[in-house]
Amino acid sequence: MDNGISNKKYLALIDNYDAHCHAIIKSATVDTSESKEAQRKRMKKLEADYILWFEYYFPKYAKKKSAAFHKKLANKIIGKRKIRMLAEIYRGGAKSVHIDLGIPLYLMFVKKELNFMFLIGETFPKAKKLISSIQAELEVNPRLAQDYGKKQRIGDWSDGDFITSDGIRFMAIGFGMSPRGAREGANRPDYIVVDDVDNKAHFNNDRLMSGSVDYISEDIEGCFDNDSDDDAIERFVYANNNMHKKSITNRLKKEFLQSIKQDIEDNGYTDYEVLTITAVKDLVTFTPNWPEKTSADYWRRKYRRKPRSFLREYQHTHVEDGKVFKAEYMQWKEMLPLHKYDALIIYGDLSYKENADYKAMILMGKTGRELHCIQAFCRQTSRTEVAQWTYDLWEDRNLGNLNVPTKIEGLFAMDEFTNDFDTEGDERNYYIPVIADKKNKENKFTRIESMEGFFIKRRVFFNEKEKTNTDQVTLIDQLLGFEKGSQMNDDGPDCMQSCIAELNTATHINKFEPRITKRTHSKKRY
Repeated sequence: MDNGISNKKYLALIDNYDAHCHAIIKSATVDTSESKEAQRKRMKKLEADYILWFEYYFPKYAKKKSAAFHKKLANKIIGKRKIRMLAEIYRGGAKSVHIDLGIPLYLMFVKKELNFMFLIGETFPKAKKLISSIQAELEVNPRLAQDYGKKQRIGDWSDGDFITSDGIRFMAIGFGMSPRGAREGANRPDYIVVDDVDNKAHFNNDRLMSGSVDYISEDIEGCFDNDSDDDAIERFVYANNNMHKKSITNRLKKEFLQSIKQDIEDNGYTDYEVLTITAVKDLVTFTPNWPEKTSADYWRRKYRRKPRSFLREYQHTHVEDGKVFKAEYMQWKEMLPLHKYDALIIYGDLSYKENADYKAMILMGKTGRELHCIQAFCRQTSRTEVAQWTYDLWEDRNLGNLNVPTKIEGLFAMDEFTNDFDTEGDERNYYIPVIADKKNKENKFTRIESMEGFFIKRRVFFNEKEKTNTDQVTLIDQLLGFEKGSQMNDDGPDCMQSCIAELNTATHINKFEPRITKRTHSKKRY
């Protein structure tokens, strides 16, 4: 057998396929006494709603009621004849059963818009196993046979390629294999799926990961007919959970987001879609996004046992093990309207080298005992860009009406940054009142480490809406990488520590109420 599959393993696959077919037959019973009119009405109702259709024809998979996001996913794919979809769905979110089985068969039987499905799995055996699920349904599902007729096939899933009796082709290959068979001939794929191809072992190999993205964007997407006809069908779906910032999924997501932005600017419309589904809505209530399947208590227990793994696999949060600031300390929530904070501060910790080191600027707020990182700038860039970002922040959030203090660590070359700031003000015809923080700051490591208590007590929160923002991601990466002797840049953590110190001072002054108590005299005199 190809790809090193022995006869013994092949026979095991055949046995599993047969057992799978028996399970389908057992679960999908039919009413043989149903009249033609009743059948017609039933089918019309089912075909009007993908979820109803899926749950009726595939009861083996629909043991739990589908989630709202399954319907959203299906409607997006089915609703557009041309779409590039990145489905970033948590592990165990049933993305494969819908994307690899339910949706393509709905397109085939109901919409009549599937002629050639091309599926790419992590390996060839895994891809063939995925395609075998479709063949099994087409061959033995009693409900499909009753309503749409049994589809005999030419070819076999074990070869990764088969055709139904009415000429619809299904083909599978492993990731990295040549898609030559899908590119040849008059009929090109009109539904392409890349499913669960990320491999943890390869994340730190930038050359391999970059090549993998090119393989998807060029080799795989290049299998479409590239017909400019508006009626042409080109549906591409990439499905995976996003567990690492260097993964194929995250790299491809960045490309998708850039394409969406560019398309909207150029045309006001885009074929690209990014759908992000996490296991829970937040790490406070643990409200599940698929409540029909799992409870908040289930996810809460899972998080407590392995928090870092939970964040990676189920929340698409890119975390690494921190020495001082642990991954499980990182929390996100929706920020308050700015006027509701007890205190606000914009603070800058800036390297005065033109582009070499990181420059950090953070807007933080305090409400009660909670410290909120509302918006952050953390980049290896010029002073000019920092000034532009700060002015944009003032304008976007109307900070001039809130009297938000803006401070910059002022012991180094303050005049240089002031000049950049004034130049930006000249362009905008107003000036932000920047204050130089000239307090003597010693022992940077101790100062930054002093924040640990606020994180341990879960009082620090990051802006949920900025979760994928590169600046906030960089700030969190610097926190997680902070330790004695680390080569990780610490400008972001240093800036955050100054923000917290300023906020605590401001709220202490504003809220301190002196108490007068009766003096107690001691009998002893010294």
